[in-house]
Amino acid sequence: MEREFREASDMRPSVVGLAMVLAVGAILRFWALGSGIPFAVGPDEPEIMTRVVRMMQTGDFNPHVFGDPALYVYVQLAVACVRFVLGVGAGAFGSLASVSDANFYLWGRAVTALLGTATVYLVYLTGMRWGARHALLAAGLMAVIPDHVRESHYVLTDVPMAFLTTLSFLLTLRALEKQTLGGFAWAGAAAGLAAATKYCGGLMLVAPVLAALLTPNPPRPRRSFALAAVGAAVGCFLVAAPYTVLDLPGFLNGVAGALPSRAPNAEPGWLASLGHVSVTLWYPGMVLLFWGFVLGVVRAILGPGKVRFTLLVVFPGIYFLLMSARTQIFARHLMPLLPFISLLAAIAIVSGVTVLRRFAIPRPARTSLIVALTVVAVLPPAVSSIAWARAHGRPSTYTQAYEWIVGHVPSDAGVVVESGTFRLPRPYRSMNVRQLIDRDYETYVRGRITYAVLAGEGSAAVFDAPASDPNRFARYRKLLDRMSLVAAFKRPPAGRSPDIRIFRLTDDASAAEPTRAPK
Repeated sequence: MEREFREASDMRPSVVGLAMVLAVGAILRFWALGSGIPFAVGPDEPEIMTRVVRMMQTGDFNPHVFGDPALYVYVQLAVACVRFVLGVGAGAFGSLASVSDANFYLWGRAVTALLGTATVYLVYLTGMRWGARHALLAAGLMAVIPDHVRESHYVLTDVPMAFLTTLSFLLTLRALEKQTLGGFAWAGAAAGLAAATKYCGGLMLVAPVLAALLTPNPPRPRRSFALAAVGAAVGCFLVAAPYTVLDLPGFLNGVAGALPSRAPNAEPGWLASLGHVSVTLWYPGMVLLFWGFVLGVVRAILGPGKVRFTLLVVFPGIYFLLMSARTQIFARHLMPLLPFISLLAAIAIVSGVTVLRRFAIPRPARTSLIVALTVVAVLPPAVSSIAWARAHGRPSTYTQAYEWIVGHVPSDAGVVVESGTFRLPRPYRSMNVRQLIDRDYETYVRGRITYAVLAGEGSAAVFDAPASDPNRFARYRKLLDRMSLVAAFKRPPAGRSPDIRIFRLTDDASAAEPTRAPK
């Protein structure tokens, strides 16, 4: 029967092995967790944290922005309230008016890192439906996948959504085993919460509904299982993101903006998505992934474990195809696929080698092959994750520039920053722009801007190759020639942050003597 299907069922769960995998996963995700706070946070982190602080200070729980649903905003709001209360007790805060989003990033990131580590455990529990070796190997790969390690460092919705989609898949397998209405309702509820975290997480509802329709020898009509899953998903989505109904126009406009079509001349979405996966898995991992997917399709057709394997290959296939139709495809958009990728790679290694029993190959030889393939699959992503975590924890040009500003720029000075990443917290009166040349010198002076920061994102290409865009280069030169260069920080050869230059605006820049920039 489906509910009794296991591979490698003679293998006992390894408590020590699981503890080691979870420890590695946690270390990688909490490593240098506070790096960049408060001046170089992730590009989209402020979208969550500024809403959290606004809700704390106003009591208005309408997110007003619906590019993503609000569940993770509410989770972060609860965490920020705890942080504020404890901070008041410690004398760090005097009132809500004295706080900013900078005060809550570290705690918020810790929640994401915790959910990322918990996802590794969920992958293990899911893998146990195939066998202990599958479970430990899949969890080990999930623990070191670079994309998941990186995104677990930020207050963003992708890692929490991946946690909830993985939970929904695990609960779906459990519901398939128990064959109860409650089991399918729980699986649907997790899918609804995933949708309330990020709209595309709602695709996970395919798994419990499909499992309900394919349940072998059910004790009650299959449609009742499916309706339980759908009803729980809809209910949990509305409870977790109530303003999708209370502010229906805002929600509908948000959905429209979150799911645009790809431009006709853009790179094929499936190719861009495969590129992101290949970067995080490396080529050996990609080969194992494809082999695992082929094995999954074969098992879904021929068995044993037809329903289980069908669920394993259908959701990632649908999600991959639909996400490939997006206008912009970033690696973090593929987070829900990574647990499935880990499971498929583990199946390719363990189940693929198990096939060699038919050729009377000794067990020690098969075990050695599994170990070798495990090293090939896990080691390259692990090396990449460690390298990223080490680089993330090193002082960057953002750190150097921020420390210089704190030491040299008055706290009430106006600062314009050409960067989406480098942000100055209060008390600085700062503004971030895409291009410094979008406004003229006089406009900045009228806005009481005293300093201008070029962090390389908008202007690096222009200054590296002036002939590529001479008109734009001339506009930058015309603007910057009226300013004085007061500091410059060059990116080290292996650094991840850009070159940064800081200029001072003067009433008569032509008469000002530029300050020598530090080396």
